Amino acid sequence: MSSTTQGRTWDVRRPPAAEGRNFLVTGGNAGIGYFTAEQLAGTGAVVVIGSRDRAKGEAAMASIRSRVPRARVRHLRLDLADLSSLKTVVDRLDLGHLDAVVHNAGVALDDPPRQETGDGHELMFGTNHLGHFALTRWLAPLLSAAPAGRVVTVGSFAARSERLDLGDLQSVQDYRPKRAYGRSKLAQMSFGFELDRRLRAAGSTVLSVVAHPGGALDSLTPPRPPAHGATPGRRLRALPCALLVQGKDAGAWPIVRAVLDPEVAGGQLWGPRVFGLRGLPRCEPVPPHMADPAVAARLWAASEELTGATGWSGPPLGGGR
Repeated sequence: MSSTTQGRTWDVRRPPAAEGRNFLVTGGNAGIGYFTAEQLAGTGAVVVIGSRDRAKGEAAMASIRSRVPRARVRHLRLDLADLSSLKTVVDRLDLGHLDAVVHNAGVALDDPPRQETGDGHELMFGTNHLGHFALTRWLAPLLSAAPAGRVVTVGSFAARSERLDLGDLQSVQDYRPKRAYGRSKLAQMSFGFELDRRLRAAGSTVLSVVAHPGGALDSLTPPRPPAHGATPGRRLRALPCALLVQGKDAGAWPIVRAVLDPEVAGGQLWGPRVFGLRGLPRCEPVPPHMADPAVAARLWAASEELTGATGWSGPPLGGGR
């Protein structure tokens, strides 16, 4: 896809209408996820905000409805750290099909000590990767029931400098918070690319796409009370940073395009145009370490074992037409 085609056909502020389509955004109550949900709600689609906290979900919905007349938004209680709860998500969604799931929710820890989920997994790896891995497995029938379902995995610039340690995926032997976060996002992105390879091999109509927001700061983000707010002084002090990075509203652009653009293909990576940090969305080259099939196959096998979310080769994944 040429940059000329991209620039001519896509307006980030006026995405195409999507009435009759259903989207699930994990972590849609705040940050990048909130602005993804807000922008998708403007298309006329049903947008389900998945988050653990109902009060925060309701605040996000109130903010979206104040900006998007007749927005069709719902909240779904979703805890990615609780693997045993994820299989029931399909029933609680109460939808006949799901046109896209946006794997956005995540945990980022800055300081030790190492923390674990209730299932005993390192918190960032368990939530960011394993939770989304299992959720995709259970959502597969709804995604296959859509005319052209999509799985959009939200990665991070932090994953570019990391490499997976397949012998210590959960940072038991050597825990460093920032590195563990980057590796959890790399695991997500590796999963997204491997998922598309498997979907293509199965003849599925579902696509798997990876997107990232670049450099997106709260202090450059427009206020969305009661869901989000930054003081005028904080926004003013952050203005020089806008030469290199952007707000979370703009950080959502590549993700929204990955969900909606009919020209997007499976296995692609979308991010901001300017150094991968800011600007309009574009399709980027995929770094080799993110799409290494041998590494991805071992990660996939480990993820199945850790989550119990098996059976990917059967009908729920295929869904070909």
